[in-house]
This record gives sequence, C-alpha cells and structure tokens, in this order.
Amino acid sequence: MCRAEAPDLEQFARTHPDRVRVIGLGTQDSGGEAADFVRDYATYSFPMYWDETFESWAAFGVTGQPAAVLLSTDGDVLGQWRGMFPIDDVLELAAG
Repeated sequence: MCRAEAPDLEQFARTHPDRVRVIGLGTQDSGGEAADFVRDYATYSFPMYWDETFESWAAFGVTGQPAAVLLSTDGDVLGQWRGMFPIDDVLELAAG
C-alpha cells in the first residue's frame, strides 16, 4: 500500500467492516520509513505490518506494488490484483 491509495483503502475498510478485514503490508521501505507511515496513519482502522524479507510477496506471487490479495477466513486466495483493487469485485468475492 502506498500513501496515494491509503485514504481510499481506509474508506473501504470503514465502509465494509462486516464483510472484509483490511490489513496493510509494507515491504519496500526501510524500517524507519515504515514506522513513519504507520505513525502518519495511526488513526486508520486497519493494522499495518512490515515485511523486510519479501516472503509475503513470494507466498502470494506479488511482483510489484500496489497489490492486493483477498483471502478467505481459511487462508485460501479468493482474488488477487495489481494496482488498486476493484471494490465491487472484492465485495462480490467476499460474499461468495
């Protein structure tokens, strides 16, 4: 997630808390930059994590940012997008 998409993602998270749980994951920044991002967006409703190892990218086949992965409660991949995710598609898959 980047600063440009963070406000839209926050609005999505606040609008649909009964249908999806949003989790932010940063990878490309330094530890200090990641801490600054979390501090700057501390009022956001979703948790942020930082993966300096890129293991999360490997696990989900992510090749660049921004990217989004929708997981079921069992951890199965329901959808995956490069760039900002299509809200209607996410909600449809989440309802599925």
